[in-house]
Amino acid sequence: MKKFIKELRDKILDGYVINEEEAFKIINIEENDEDTIEVLLQCSNDIRKKFAGNKADLCSIMNGKSGRCSEDCKYCAQSAHYNTNVCEYALINYEDVLERAKEVQAQGIHRFSLVTSGRGIESDEELESLVKIYSGLKRDTNLKLCASHGIIDYDQAMRLKEAGISMYHHNVETSERYYGEICTTHTYEDRVSTINSIKEAGLDLCCGGILGLGEKREDRVKMAFEIRELGVKSVPLNILNPIKGTPLGDNLVLSPNEILKTMALFRFVIPDSYIRYAGGRMTLGDKQHKGFLGGVNAALTGNYLTTVGSNVDNDKDMITCSGLEI
Repeated sequence: MKKFIKELRDKILDGYVINEEEAFKIINIEENDEDTIEVLLQCSNDIRKKFAGNKADLCSIMNGKSGRCSEDCKYCAQSAHYNTNVCEYALINYEDVLERAKEVQAQGIHRFSLVTSGRGIESDEELESLVKIYSGLKRDTNLKLCASHGIIDYDQAMRLKEAGISMYHHNVETSERYYGEICTTHTYEDRVSTINSIKEAGLDLCCGGILGLGEKREDRVKMAFEIRELGVKSVPLNILNPIKGTPLGDNLVLSPNEILKTMALFRFVIPDSYIRYAGGRMTLGDKQHKGFLGGVNAALTGNYLTTVGSNVDNDKDMITCSGLEI
């Protein structure tokens, strides 16, 4: 297996595009096979160096509207379908957003995104409020601005772009095959339609998923290839943090080796992308740095939406100690 991994790395370095059969061999490496996984991580890092360089990208998010979401995504604390005791509030004001954005900028983070609960932007009034917020951030900070407001159409994407947004975040969450097990109030096709609107508007796309939703290894491979087909270059990978009160609240968390192996696989499938640590990476424990030694070259840092995140200074130290530049 080690010989196969090294030969596949060499082929990719020469411009070869991996296929699903080869990816299945990687994802089925046993999670307790430490030696083989170590080789996989080293080869993934070689691919990262060749195709994505040595720069690490840092981003941070702010929960701009919380709770009361109409959708039934089975992992989400903010869904109105479940009793999770999540804090609920309407769209926050610009002064609070600006204060957080300036803190992020002072910490040396590159990107900042407002995230709102709900199926999408709920009204013209909400869209105008978001436009005012982003226009203000464009004027008052030097941050690259991203946005995450669920399912949107082309016209809404254009309005956000005109306000200063350069990237829109919209995950596929899992494979098309498995998506119906995770959400029934909208479809995988609804998500792809939003992705196409984002691309048509000329915005960069940040699109990844969640590992540990109860999916099979096959679904992780399928998701990687589906994301590649969508032309995504920023791929955030979350690890499920089971939330009590949600249908997935009792899910077992994936092992660190299973997580690292999957992230390395994404580097093999999409060599020139930003593979981004996102929510839930604390489950890696003392193996968290191995991601940056195994192909990961971006991170969501600071606190997340409804859970405590990572310490920015610690993240920066971990990244630079792994040989990456911020």
